[in-house]
Amino acid sequence: MLTKDILKKVIDGERISNEECLQLLQYNDILELGEVANEIRFRKNPENYVTFVVDTNPNYTNVCEIDCTFCAFYRHKDEPDAYTYSVDELIKKFKDAAKRGVTTVLLQGGVNPDLPFEYYLELVERTRKEVPEIHPHFFSTSEIIGMSEVSGLSIREVLIKLKEAGLNTIPGGGAEILSDRVKRKISKKKGTSADYLNVMREAHLLGYKTTATMMFGHIESDEDIVIHLESIRKLQDETGGFTAFIPWSFKPENTPLEKHIKSFASPYRYLQIIAISRIYLDNFPHIQASWFSEGKKIGQVALHFGADDFGGTLEEENVHAAANFINKSSTEEVIDLIHGAGFDAAQRDTLYNILKVYAQNAIKIL
Repeated sequence: MLTKDILKKVIDGERISNEECLQLLQYNDILELGEVANEIRFRKNPENYVTFVVDTNPNYTNVCEIDCTFCAFYRHKDEPDAYTYSVDELIKKFKDAAKRGVTTVLLQGGVNPDLPFEYYLELVERTRKEVPEIHPHFFSTSEIIGMSEVSGLSIREVLIKLKEAGLNTIPGGGAEILSDRVKRKISKKKGTSADYLNVMREAHLLGYKTTATMMFGHIESDEDIVIHLESIRKLQDETGGFTAFIPWSFKPENTPLEKHIKSFASPYRYLQIIAISRIYLDNFPHIQASWFSEGKKIGQVALHFGADDFGGTLEEENVHAAANFINKSSTEEVIDLIHGAGFDAAQRDTLYNILKVYAQNAIKIL
């Protein structure tokens, strides 16, 4: 099929196939892709605002045993800069963040087998009780699998106990590329694509909402990206539990994988991925652009390539920082960046409920 016919299918509201998605990944008219993706974006989210969340992304431990080659953050427990925070220390961090207006804490760590399952339950329970202003958006699929192994409970049982403690959303970290060909090379101890999807499926069936992510720009092929997108679209058809899709490009510095990569994802590739994600993932409500991982200007441009969300303010971030990629902002600057891209800014919560709209020339309280 000609590419123009595929794009006509999209405009007509038809679902495209994997083969057609692959063809779009090899299409070189990025502006046409962006135009079509932007039309779909406004069909799904017709308001002229871009959402963001006031959040922070600390890590409770950097001790990890799965040795992913794309990660510069993890340490083994006997290394001098290895750390694990106590629950008391984390609650203090959360209280300080709440005083600064943070509403969501996106918390992840390494897979640390020395932490008992009770540590995680206490952390969720005390966050809900002692810092009610904060929504706990905690734990990647890899950590949940680790909790299952430490506790002897099934994935479902772990998720039930976490939910009873007060957890109801989970971040999408741990996916990287959902192609086992890739996973065997960059994260062979982490499990398979099916393991990731199984945790997400069980979470959705229990009423959790989660995000889906993709880290690209390393050893994957276009075909691997299609496999990834197909996997999450299929699961979303089944459960409807994903709130948003969040792609970002691999940050190589200080990682074991760095020396094996000859070229890295360009801004052009990022915008292409954003646009095609919006076109292919027809059952996802939101696509998130990233000022943080791709730079503020590219983040703004992505808002015209199908993205309707600008992510979080990320008061604290350590994983990309370990790869010597540091990008800082503030709530005020995020609002200004959204305005500068031509949109009203809308502060949201973790579940995409709008809390406040900052119009380009006024503030409107909902």
